[in-house]
Amino acid sequence: MRRASAGGSVTTTPRDRRAVGSLTALLAAHAVSQTGNVVTAFAVPFYVLGLGGSGVEVGVAAFFATVPVVVGGAFGGVVVDRVGHRRASVVADLVSGAAVLAIPTLALTVGLPFWALLALVFAGGLLDTPGQTARRVMLPRLTERAGVPLEQSVGLLDGSERFAKLVGASVAGLLVAALGPLPALFVTAATFAVSAGLTVAFVPAATREPPVTGGDGSVTTARTSYWSDLGDGLRFVVRDPLLRLVVALVLVTNLLDAARGSTLLPLYADDRLGGAAALGLLVATMGGCALVGNIAFGFVAHRLSRRVTLAVCFTLAGGPSSAAFALGAPLPVLIAATAVAGLAAGSINPILGAVQLERVPERMRGRVFGLTNAGAWAGVPFGALLGGIAADTIGLAVAFGVVAVAYTIATLTPLLGGSWRLMERERIALGRSATTGDRPPAQRNGPAEGGAVPIDDRQEGRGA
Repeated sequence: MRRASAGGSVTTTPRDRRAVGSLTALLAAHAVSQTGNVVTAFAVPFYVLGLGGSGVEVGVAAFFATVPVVVGGAFGGVVVDRVGHRRASVVADLVSGAAVLAIPTLALTVGLPFWALLALVFAGGLLDTPGQTARRVMLPRLTERAGVPLEQSVGLLDGSERFAKLVGASVAGLLVAALGPLPALFVTAATFAVSAGLTVAFVPAATREPPVTGGDGSVTTARTSYWSDLGDGLRFVVRDPLLRLVVALVLVTNLLDAARGSTLLPLYADDRLGGAAALGLLVATMGGCALVGNIAFGFVAHRLSRRVTLAVCFTLAGGPSSAAFALGAPLPVLIAATAVAGLAAGSINPILGAVQLERVPERMRGRVFGLTNAGAWAGVPFGALLGGIAADTIGLAVAFGVVAVAYTIATLTPLLGGSWRLMERERIALGRSATTGDRPPAQRNGPAEGGAVPIDDRQEGRGA
């Protein structure tokens, strides 16, 4: 990797082959774990429908699948910082896999009432966000050692999620259509085990920082409480003007994405497209085209305005495709609209992820990323629930129309300027040169480095 030195000369940073392998393993583990989440997202709604469940019950199941994302994100980030990022990632995968495995095991043996399904769905998702946060926090260190640009590695991480959607949606659609939702959940449990194994075998744990010594040579320990660390992270997020805007925008779009993806699309596919196979095709199209968008964006990211690119691509990712469903377009048109949405969505998470990593100190990333993800996902459970209610009251077409209009209005707001301009590279560089500790100007009035101010993992729509 070639870099410009302070004197203007160009130096070459050698690639660490072991770090390249570790980065590859981290991306693979993330992709496999996300594949399990995709299969689960397919299997649970069709399991509920197979039992004669209504649209509201599908929405309730989706609600219990997404509430733990918010809870785990808000309270799990501090734990990630404290126990270690690799350990947090492994434990999250193992716990999620065990909870998901219990669903088909109980259903095929002693029986699984609806309340027990909701409890297991909740347990299976509780550590998903901490696990994803841990892998994202490990990314910059491995990226630097591997000699890979930050935006490219963030794009690769997001691309691994897109690839998981492509593979997971296709596999889930085939499994649910051919064998039923319960066998699909056995596959989900296996993917979590594979992800944990990859992390243990190939991703090294971060080296612990040396203890601080006093003037007399004694070791000082400044162990803070859990709640103090959580408060520091919260103050960091609240005091950063750009982070506040990002969380608000992604909260709204994730709510709309949840209504559309978790409830409206399964109901639409079941009612008008013939079932899970068509839904799998649509989700796979979205994931595949978003993966292509990730790759293409990586070649041109440094030439584009982050703010304008985010607004245009975010709008294309949700508005037109939702309108196509509202108008009752035939399946080929729906596939084409979904493809355009996927290509546009490919740039969203790399932009937001790079901005977030640039603004947050490494030692605070677990708690800050967890809190921003929790804030961005706060509307998701209600979106899934509202989607089911809307489908049963105003109908699928009108519900998709509301999503299309609201999505378009929300995603054009970065064009208004203001604090959104802070996401541009030159603004970040100016802020770092004007302040100590590489802190952007937006953080000058925040607490000192020891106290805290900064998405997801868009979660795409899912990140912040």
